[in-house]
Amino acid sequence: MTQITYDTVYTHGLADSEASARFEQALAALRGGGPLECPHVVDGERLAAGTPIAREDPTDPSRVVALTYEGGRELVRNAVDGARQASAAWRRTPLEERCAVMEEVSRRFVERRIELAALMTHEVGKTRADTLTEIDECGVIIDLFLQQLRDSDGYRTGMKAPMAGADAYLLKRPYGVFGVIPPFNFPLAIATAMAGAALLTGNAVVYKPSALTPATGQAWFELFDGLLPRGVLQLVHGDAETGRALGESAVDGIAFTGSAAVGLALAERLSEPPHVRPLIAEMGGKNPVIVTGSAGSLAAAAQATARAAYGMTGQKCVSCSRAIVTADVHDEFLAHLTDYVATLKVGDPIDPGVMAGPLVKRASHERFADVMSEVARDGGTVAVGGSASDPAAGYFADLTVVDGLPIGHRLTRDELFLPVLTVTTVDDFDAAITEANNVIYGLSSGIYSEDPDEQRRYLDEIESGIVFVNNPGGSTTGIWPGNQTMAGWKATGTTGNGGFGPLYLTQFMREQSRTTYPSMRDAAGSGR
Repeated sequence: MTQITYDTVYTHGLADSEASARFEQALAALRGGGPLECPHVVDGERLAAGTPIAREDPTDPSRVVALTYEGGRELVRNAVDGARQASAAWRRTPLEERCAVMEEVSRRFVERRIELAALMTHEVGKTRADTLTEIDECGVIIDLFLQQLRDSDGYRTGMKAPMAGADAYLLKRPYGVFGVIPPFNFPLAIATAMAGAALLTGNAVVYKPSALTPATGQAWFELFDGLLPRGVLQLVHGDAETGRALGESAVDGIAFTGSAAVGLALAERLSEPPHVRPLIAEMGGKNPVIVTGSAGSLAAAAQATARAAYGMTGQKCVSCSRAIVTADVHDEFLAHLTDYVATLKVGDPIDPGVMAGPLVKRASHERFADVMSEVARDGGTVAVGGSASDPAAGYFADLTVVDGLPIGHRLTRDELFLPVLTVTTVDDFDAAITEANNVIYGLSSGIYSEDPDEQRRYLDEIESGIVFVNNPGGSTTGIWPGNQTMAGWKATGTTGNGGFGPLYLTQFMREQSRTTYPSMRDAAGSGR
């Protein structure tokens, strides 16, 4: 049986028709209701404090999904202080008790699967294939972390004793308080990975969901109701102001997923005296697929590339945004690609036939129009797509293929987070590898080739943390806990260790080498 992942859902659809019907009912109910109130929660107290923020439905911007507040500096300081006070007791909580908390959270994900999936679609515009699968992924993440913690005995390692009767071992211990800032695109899965890792390893957490997902963030926080001591998990809402305040606060480390610009600013702040604090960050990508004349099926390669480019409307960190194609197969590949993309449907995600919903916000919709103007100005050709809706009718944009931009053009270098795939023609495999690596990012990449030498060289020379050879589901996508890790190279990451990997949890802890010697009563020179 094929394991369910994002790519298998795109290729085979959702098998559970009952869940799909319940999803539609839940989404319709949310759309028929009023805005959801999303207060901060600090030391167990719900606070409607700060400048109000209204989050609109990107499918219908006239509809307000949630009302929340800009937390600001003082509220963040209070949240960090409260988490600090709670952290010592939480650090001493036995591992199995911490694991039991996350096991119950996993059970609640299952119990609330339809409700949470519909809420994500309501707030972000993701399709049911994405949101229902994301809920399932959360349980897989928790199971993986629990196994890693138990297999490692809580990251305790025996060391060589320096003398008879001495005891020496290495223990990983929590830093104390982590700030956790997940993105809008996987608001539950990435929150579960980052904040779940911090909590399981004994840290207290100040959690700031994306300003684009306050209701989903509130729902994630409420999964812990009744499970944690007061102050161990704090919730602060807000946009850039609150994010900056958290980065400038007295936290012991930050886990962040978002743009390189914000991540690098956090890195600078956390590197200031009196000592460097950890930043565990994943900061986007400009993910390429290479297609050579040795590809087994250009039609299959084109379809998989399109699924990777347009899943979640091109707003995944691992979305394929660059197809680098050797000249001998460019025309045929482009024809297959445009024919397939033309069959994919953009629209209201309540429709089960929709491949891609709206862009997440008006600024993204406006950026799409700017990109299309840039393509026309600089001699590119829109092979398919290129248009966008009236924003009042939803932030919809065509799934777009752009051909013919010159090598090195900005649109082939900068992360766009749009449903725009550029096709770049190169002479040969050598040029393809050079072009693939010629960006500041290094998250995901793929190749379609049956040539063993090309495969070997690709694996050896490509500069990305996630690499796929002949991925049938999506050229650069389909990452699933336990199957792959989310490792970012270059400007994409800060630690070299990937999310879901065997070293991920250890980043939320620091080593302490412990040696206990026999009694000093028997030591020479004791004065007796």
